[in-house]
Amino acid sequence: MKTKLDKAETPPALTDAQREHLAELAALPDESIDTRDIPELSDEAWAAGVRGRFYRPVKQQITARVDADVLDWLKSQGRGYQGRLNAILRREMLASLKQARRA
Repeated sequence: MKTKLDKAETPPALTDAQREHLAELAALPDESIDTRDIPELSDEAWAAGVRGRFYRPVKQQITARVDADVLDWLKSQGRGYQGRLNAILRREMLASLKQARRA
């Protein structure tokens, strides 16, 4: 059964049979897993890897009050003002954490 998921949808819940099958697979010892069709990665491939590339923090919806001129400035830069606001806050948070680690 193939279903197309919209961005906001979650996948359908697993059936009991699927859960049992996954539990059986998880119980297998590593030695019994056939990995011959998986190519080894070279040192160059590992060196080109980027940690956290696909990491997306969980978003939480809030209500916040900001000064009207700040909101106007954010919106004047086009669509995505909430993302820009989040990026500004994240940059400041990381700078603060970095400074606290040095102290």
